[in-house]
Amino acid sequence: MAGVGLAHLAVLWGLLQAAAVQDPVRQVAPLVVDFITVERPRSEPTPPAPPPPKPQPAPRQAPPPVVAASPSPAPQAPPPFVVPPAPPALPEPVAVVPAPAAPPAPSAPPAPAAPPAPPSPPAPRVIPASNVAYVLPPPIELPLASRRMGEQGTVHLRVLVGTDGLPKAVTVQRSAGHARLDEQALWAMKRARFKPQTADGVPVEWIVIAPLQYDIE
Repeated sequence: MAGVGLAHLAVLWGLLQAAAVQDPVRQVAPLVVDFITVERPRSEPTPPAPPPPKPQPAPRQAPPPVVAASPSPAPQAPPPFVVPPAPPALPEPVAVVPAPAAPPAPSAPPAPAAPPAPPSPPAPRVIPASNVAYVLPPPIELPLASRRMGEQGTVHLRVLVGTDGLPKAVTVQRSAGHARLDEQALWAMKRARFKPQTADGVPVEWIVIAPLQYDIE
């Protein structure tokens, strides 16, 4: 704004320097008259000075607006104190009176003694094959297949003979080396019948190792 004002004054000053502008301005310019103050004679009293102007009351300023502060939240009341319930009273200990002991039961009569076990029979004795007498000798037959294959040999059998002279158990003690000959010897010995053996006149069981010979004629 100051720059704009200075620019206007400069333009105005430039216009006033022109002669065409100075003449009309002089004609229009007001006439300046100086008034000369005439001193009064000393005999005349000096008029009293006018009273000073009354001070005007200062304009009242509007009081600043009062801003109502937001009400502070009321303090919350503490929760009421609840007295915890007293623990239940423990029952008074009750003295346990032991029950009277039951009278002892009458003792059972002693069990009768077990009868003595019968004496175990004596182990069957082994009799040599030379002392064995056959009532019915075993039927020895060379199998046809063994004959064709040229199988021959001796099968030794272990025979348990009962008191009646019958074979109770027959097993192969020593094989002939051919299964067909072993099977035929077992079959034949089970059909044999022996003369019973006695000890002090009493029939007893006995064992014999009986050889069965298979030859190709």
